Amino acid sequence: MKPEDFDLLSSILKERSGLVLSEDKIYLLESRLTPIARQRGLETLDDLIGQIRLHRKEDLLNDITEAMTTNESFFFRDNTPFDLFKDTVLPELLVSRAQTKRVRIWCAAASTGQEPYSLGIILKEMQDKLAGWNFEIIGTDISQQVLDKAKAGIYSQFEVQRGMPIKLLMKYFTQAGEMWQISEEIRNMVTYRPFNLLSNLSSLGTFDVIFCRNVLIYFDQETKSQVLERMRNQITNDGTLFLGSAETVLGLTDKFKPVSGKRGLYMTSDNKDSALKAG
Repeated sequence: MKPEDFDLLSSILKERSGLVLSEDKIYLLESRLTPIARQRGLETLDDLIGQIRLHRKEDLLNDITEAMTTNESFFFRDNTPFDLFKDTVLPELLVSRAQTKRVRIWCAAASTGQEPYSLGIILKEMQDKLAGWNFEIIGTDISQQVLDKAKAGIYSQFEVQRGMPIKLLMKYFTQAGEMWQISEEIRNMVTYRPFNLLSNLSSLGTFDVIFCRNVLIYFDQETKSQVLERMRNQITNDGTLFLGSAETVLGLTDKFKPVSGKRGLYMTSDNKDSALKAG
């Protein structure tokens, strides 16, 4: 791929999604965008790039962005964040939200739905303790394609084997041939909507818990800082933020601080009343 072609594609992706590609990811551009070219009746990726230079059609730019921002997900990924949610964050919410009995959770970059559905299953498993409570889970992603799959809640044998305990699989999924569909009851616990993290977040409302895991790693430092600052505006003063194990707020914002001994969990910097302690 010519350097000027790489620069064109990487600038489009940075502008539209925040994704930053290094030149060692040229293979990723070629493997994901060549099928887009063929779908449009073009023979090569060079032909697709030529089309972009000729006419920057919105639908083509959308297809390119979706192809490059579709990332894998699996149920109960890395386990620790879900244990922390169940054993650390949730008990505190049950005390601090006892009056309203209302909790809002946002899964940013929800992809094909495994993360929000994992949270839904945790809450369903605890339903005896949560009688009368209203838990709202919002899943967002820049890609409409992955959101459509998330809404359907249909997964392959390979996908359900990645992280879903067999006991929970049999309890909350129905098998149809080689595919598995998560129960309507769990699907109804999650609302999905397309959303770009580079946008103004105010339309989403305020959240008590935000999961934004394995997303910031694709952004440059400035974009990471901007996203975290905007998230602080949409989280309650005693809210908690989950990031991926390779991500941090350190050096990016002073609006969040790590929770002591709880890797990947962050609290707001002005939270003075929480039982959680800053690290």
